[in-house]
Amino acid sequence: MPKKKTGARKKAENRKEREKQSRANREHVDVAKHPCNFNMECDKCQRKQKNRAFCYFCSSVQKLPVCAQCGKTKCMKSSDCVIKHPGIHSTGMAMVGAVCDFCEAWVCHGRKCLSTHACVCPLTDADCIECERGVWDHGGRIFRCSFCHNFLCEDDQFEHQASCQVLQAETFKCISCNRLGQHSCLRCKACYCNDHAKSKVFKQEKGKAPPCPKCGHETQETKDLSMSSESYTNTETQSCFCFH
Repeated sequence: MPKKKTGARKKAENRKEREKQSRANREHVDVAKHPCNFNMECDKCQRKQKNRAFCYFCSSVQKLPVCAQCGKTKCMKSSDCVIKHPGIHSTGMAMVGAVCDFCEAWVCHGRKCLSTHACVCPLTDADCIECERGVWDHGGRIFRCSFCHNFLCEDDQFEHQASCQVLQAETFKCISCNRLGQHSCLRCKACYCNDHAKSKVFKQEKGKAPPCPKCGHETQETKDLSMSSESYTNTETQSCFCFH
């Protein structure tokens, strides 16, 4: 008979399962609606930007900081606070407890927010796929592409999504054979047939589309997408005028 699990073993397994679940849920978080990515207007320079501890343009501290995890601006009388304030509603700098290194926003002094936000911050590796800038390199908000689910900055958001559904091939055929590709990966820009969509590395979850055998991203059926195999580039023609 197998050995009976001890209490410490059960706690360790439960912790590993929670960490695995939090990493899996991080990819499904709506980044645009998360408190760490809220719209913020600076009190001094009046410029709009992403929720930050300090203004990106003038480096000033805001009067009402917003928590990057729970989104609150006022801490009520609660027992969860690391810094106790009985009978007082704390606001401003009295409410904050830390600055997140990933999203550059304030985290309130609540025990739950301080202990969980750094592990589940959706902007941990939020480098723009187009310009390769991180959160600390620009003042705008962060978004995800609707097709390839890569991170995008506010400047490249619309331009990237307009050209994202273009295959890196001349036809819709499978990259491994000449059959028509039923499954498309919008991250690799490639099509796969039913046989070559099966991967030995990435496991397919029950009830979901097969993952891309190249990158592991979830594929979608080609017939449901408006995929194109032709790319167009706008070329500007310059004219030279001579005056006599």
